[in-house]
Amino acid sequence: MSMRMGMGGGRGMQFRELDKNSRIPLKSVPWRRILRYFRPYGAALIGVIFIIAATASLNAYQPVLMQRIVDDALMKHNLPLLNQLTAAILGLLVVSALLGVLQTYVNAWIGESVMNDLRVTLYAHLQEMQIDFFTKTKTGDILSRMTNDVQQLQSVVTQTYGQTISNLFTVASTVIVMFTMSPKLATVSLVIVPLFVLPMRRVGRATYRIRRQTQEKIGEMSAHMGETLSLSGALLIKLFGRQAQEVAAFRQMSGEVKQLDLRQTLVGRWFFMFISIVSGAGPAIIYFVGGHPFFGHPVSIGTMVAFTVFLTRLLQPISSLSGIGVSIYSSVALFDRLFEYLDLQPAIADRPQPVHLPTARGHIQFQSVGFAYTDSRPALEDINLEAQPGQLIALVGPSGAGKTTISYLICRLYDPLAGRILLDGVDLRDIALSSIAANIGMVTQDTFLFHTTIAENLRFAKPDASDEELVAAAKAAYIHDLIVSLPDGYDTVVGERGHKLSGGEKQRLSIARVILKNPRVVVLDEATSALDSASEHAVQEALSSLLHGRTAVVIAHRLSTILNADRIYVIESGRVRESGTHSELLRQRGLYQQLFEQQFARALQDAADSGSGVSGEP
Repeated sequence: MSMRMGMGGGRGMQFRELDKNSRIPLKSVPWRRILRYFRPYGAALIGVIFIIAATASLNAYQPVLMQRIVDDALMKHNLPLLNQLTAAILGLLVVSALLGVLQTYVNAWIGESVMNDLRVTLYAHLQEMQIDFFTKTKTGDILSRMTNDVQQLQSVVTQTYGQTISNLFTVASTVIVMFTMSPKLATVSLVIVPLFVLPMRRVGRATYRIRRQTQEKIGEMSAHMGETLSLSGALLIKLFGRQAQEVAAFRQMSGEVKQLDLRQTLVGRWFFMFISIVSGAGPAIIYFVGGHPFFGHPVSIGTMVAFTVFLTRLLQPISSLSGIGVSIYSSVALFDRLFEYLDLQPAIADRPQPVHLPTARGHIQFQSVGFAYTDSRPALEDINLEAQPGQLIALVGPSGAGKTTISYLICRLYDPLAGRILLDGVDLRDIALSSIAANIGMVTQDTFLFHTTIAENLRFAKPDASDEELVAAAKAAYIHDLIVSLPDGYDTVVGERGHKLSGGEKQRLSIARVILKNPRVVVLDEATSALDSASEHAVQEALSSLLHGRTAVVIAHRLSTILNADRIYVIESGRVRESGTHSELLRQRGLYQQLFEQQFARALQDAADSGSGVSGEP
């Protein structure tokens, strides 16, 4: 079986390699593209703006009431006014708090919805990617972008836009009221604003670079964990005694992530320390300027008290805006990583107006087909073969000859680089992918089962299948008796990759799944070489049910399949060297005869001596 499909890049690849060192200047960031994800929630965003405007106005009015409490109530011993103003402040605080809860909920709903849309869009896009993408990209990196990146982006987006709008309204309303009360103190308060804003760009750029590097390292670490903590990876590590080496490699990766996290945490800390010092010294400056005659006529005590509150409410949102700038730079790094995947164009896609084949007859034709995984050497050259409806054709040849590549092309996992492949006289590239999937079924040598029940694994082929249909498919695949003997029957969970079942049981389940799908064309890699005699016999009975009445293209591993084939194609070095029936090919005394004598003749003799059916492995 040719396994070169996942080992090379190639002309079939239609997407660019991800450049981990690329950096996007913020002026070239696709802001419109980012904002497009918020467009469906425009009404909610407008509602948030109104809530924020109301909250900012109420908060800006509270220091005014405090000024009146000091100047008009306390200084003049006006207790009725003190009671009224105190009640008014308490009322404003309650209303502001309620509005804050409402704003938080709407902000969170918008942010969660946007990230959900982005996550689903990314997942759907990756489902459209061709097999080359998954053979060249680590699963851990994909999972890291879809989970870690989206999760971090979710927290940034949920907080950032709401805080930005709120802080802008707070600053605007506060500045207006400050100048209304005392232009002198307002001017002094605003002098320190540039000290908050100017360093923001440099801090943001540094955060962008470190955040991107951190996410890339997390992606590498996730990929490593995905490989080494999987069932197959853990088994391999134990068999070779590589636990200590893998722990050391993981320790190094984790240490690099730790260092980047520390750098990310410390970015801008000196800047924010300076901000905190200025914020703490602000009230003293207000009292000094407001009460010193050198700066003009002193202002009232109530006004100075109000301005200490104003200053806190002014510097806090400005400081937050500076931090939001850092968050925006960070979110750009995350959006950039997600857009790298969203910008990949699937090489295998439907035409603008594809042909739909509800039920195909099953006529397969290869016409001068050529294909290559890499530019260095072709995998197939000038392949011509044909399977009439209902025929069984067998592909034989040495390992690496191109047999598996042919099977993948029939299922349109790849497109040929030369020639064409026809199904019922229609080029596969012109047929809707849904029609190809509905009419062509494949049983691979590496059987994959999901970590769920037997019933759900079978229904993967036909989600609306009834229990009776499941039983019928299982009986046809000679697996029903085994299933009902299990404690939970069809509700038995098969485990990760079906590890609770034997190889033969998994293979029969995969055959039952294809039988349930009921395709007109079956592509089959007879995976019996690793099975014991009893399992092999059961799988062969299941295969007989699967192939009956269908067009079948079989990579032959058994002599019985060879003898039963309507036509045999001998593949060598990516070319069809010979074709014909078993007897015709033997008479040609060519490559097929050599393969037969080397790999099948002894099996035939052993079967004749034992009086049993014929079998063999090439």
